[in-house]
Amino acid sequence: MRVGIDISGGDFAPLANIRGAILAKKTLEESVTIVLIGNQDDIAIALESENTDRLQFEIVHAPDVITMHDHPARAFTQKPRSSISVGFEMLAKGKLNAFASTGNTGAMLVGSIYKIKNIPGIIRPCITSTLPAINGANTILLDVGSNADCRADVLYQFAVLGSLYSKHVQGVKNPRVALLNIGEEESKGNLVTQATYKLMEESEEIFFTGNIEGRDIFQGLADVIVCDGFTGNIVLKEAEGIYTLLKQRGIQDEYFERFNYENYGGTPILGVKGNVIIGHGISNDIAVKNMLLLAFDVAKSNLSRKINRAFN
Repeated sequence: MRVGIDISGGDFAPLANIRGAILAKKTLEESVTIVLIGNQDDIAIALESENTDRLQFEIVHAPDVITMHDHPARAFTQKPRSSISVGFEMLAKGKLNAFASTGNTGAMLVGSIYKIKNIPGIIRPCITSTLPAINGANTILLDVGSNADCRADVLYQFAVLGSLYSKHVQGVKNPRVALLNIGEEESKGNLVTQATYKLMEESEEIFFTGNIEGRDIFQGLADVIVCDGFTGNIVLKEAEGIYTLLKQRGIQDEYFERFNYENYGGTPILGVKGNVIIGHGISNDIAVKNMLLLAFDVAKSNLSRKINRAFN
């Protein structure tokens, strides 16, 4: 298996990405090749500083960088030799089994849609976040930012995508799917959530358990929670804010330590034909390592193929 990483993306590139790749290499199977995509001189210097033999990795030269300030769509035309552009080109040609980056999220989404393409039948791809439940389990929340406005049929597809991800990557046999709403009753919410409820209730593709309120998100009552990207991003940022406040006040708690983004590394883009993983822009070496481990797990599970089968 070949897992590619954009060495130039993120706030602490390239060193954090190199260190994360070194850590991941020590954990992954020997048969896995980690492909470092970025400026070859920067990669060589970073590997040397870490006393690591460059022959442990495959290096692909990509001298340009799509920064956080670049327009996501225009950047692919203006910077075809950027690490993100080259990574998607390799993924599209089957030279990678998965591609991961902590760089420009918009560019990663654009590349996924226009370079890799949606799985037929998917209206909109989405991104997820893993939230820790108090009972020790993990809950998948989607969408968390890529689709601010959603129709009922789009939210329904998110439910199917989240269920497949929970089942095939996280190992949940029959994932419980809930709809984030302002009340548990079927009649609660706006017109979109009411229509979505009906679609989910009548579905045989998912195990729908009904509405869930914001106060119950972390209680472990569902394995998958569905919402639009606007709502999901607010929930995600609030969870990150709570964790930051606890750290600032010096509060140590085993459960709240599971809110640390380092533990999860990144999120796959669900609904596209390839395995694409987006990491947090502030990722350190531990987060990058876990992003690469997730990329391996997603590729190994053949998730995109299973989604394709489910929708076709």
